[in-house]
Amino acid sequence: MRVKLKKGETLEGIRKACQVAATALEHLCHFSKVGMCTYDIDQEGRRILSELGAKSACFQYKVADLSFPAYTCISVNEEVVHGIGRLHKIIQSGDLVSIDVVVNHQGFIGDNARSIILGEATKEAQSLLDCTQDALVAGIKKAREGNRIGDISNAIQLCCEKRGYSLVREFVGHGVGEKMHEEPQIPNLGKRNTGPRLKAGMVLAIEPMVNQGKPEIRFLEDGWTAVTQDKKLSAHFEHTVLITKNDPEILTLSCS
Repeated sequence: MRVKLKKGETLEGIRKACQVAATALEHLCHFSKVGMCTYDIDQEGRRILSELGAKSACFQYKVADLSFPAYTCISVNEEVVHGIGRLHKIIQSGDLVSIDVVVNHQGFIGDNARSIILGEATKEAQSLLDCTQDALVAGIKKAREGNRIGDISNAIQLCCEKRGYSLVREFVGHGVGEKMHEEPQIPNLGKRNTGPRLKAGMVLAIEPMVNQGKPEIRFLEDGWTAVTQDKKLSAHFEHTVLITKNDPEILTLSCS
């Protein structure tokens, strides 16, 4: 495995792309309302990215013979990731909505995601959301030069499992740069002091995907949308982070 360390113009390009991604995600979280269909949220994502001088890195992204048909990923309740905006998918009060925005800005990638609850939140949904956000923070704290990927993974796992939640195994965090998915992979479960050593200049998308019930998932007929097998809730938070000689730098913190 070869990981390209980011510096100079490349790093500045990634920083700008991450700020565009953060601005777009912040906008969509405020834009989304009960009664909207997820297709309208996705189309607003297309509009805001164009306004910001970027394009969706998700749109027409190919896996095997499938091309992703949407500009953002909007996953509701039991949908884990890669939900496609639909005209018939209407947001109800209490829905847990995960919005994942990945942008290509001048050839560089910015990647972030957030789960929100629209309308009146149940205690169960809010607890899951809080745990997932805490797990992201715990993982980022371990993203320091000299640590290993397994230290990030283990911190996320411990945070969630001690509260009785499970972690999705099929999807992982990853490197970010000129491509959406670069090395190294960052599982959300793992052992301390295992995996590749972290070095200054690595740019990582850390993204816990946490289930209220069991970890198993399945795919809907569209071939993209992953849902929990037991139909219980799932939440997703993600930041793109730069490894430095000191504290990790969160590149997708919104300045708005």
